Amino acid sequence: DITDTRKKTESFKRLQPANIRSEVASFTFGGITESAQAPALQKISPTILSRDSLVIAGDGIYAKVSLASFNPKGHKIQYDDEAEKIPIRIDRKTYYGDYGKMPVTSVQSIILTINGDTVHIPQEAYSDLMNMKFSYLNSGAERTNDGIFISKDHKRIYLYLFSKGNTSSYEVTFIIQDKSYLKRVLDYDLL
Repeated sequence: DITDTRKKTESFKRLQPANIRSEVASFTFGGITESAQAPALQKISPTILSRDSLVIAGDGIYAKVSLASFNPKGHKIQYDDEAEKIPIRIDRKTYYGDYGKMPVTSVQSIILTINGDTVHIPQEAYSDLMNMKFSYLNSGAERTNDGIFISKDHKRIYLYLFSKGNTSSYEVTFIIQDKSYLKRVLDYDLL
């Protein structure tokens, strides 16, 4: 067993306030137990999907998530077991995506515009997201759960990414309120 240093403070279980919690419950695996009472939100599905990028566009919203190769030489890696080289932190931060294995890719950038206004999502909000996979196979068909979800009052949008890997999975929701980044919700080891 390796030491799990991943945070649980960003999980759905700790999400407040109630209105945001209810909206996030409607589309996340972390909120599935509360989803029956959650309001249905408008969804914008991906328009372009590849191994290294995802584009979602529609209703005046444009989002692009780009991946890049991860080079461990440019980072400080902390190992749980120095002899076995089991990584648990990168640049003093826990990471998500095939935890305990050296990452192959990382999220390089997230671009988000709403009606022409750029929303700044800080690099700290995605620099620990590794081995992101935008799609997965289900009964031989390629599927994705990723998308933009819009609150009924149009004050909040949620950029939702679900990464299902062979050994682990995680989901991250970036919450944007009134065209400003508010926070993220992150749950891991789902399914």
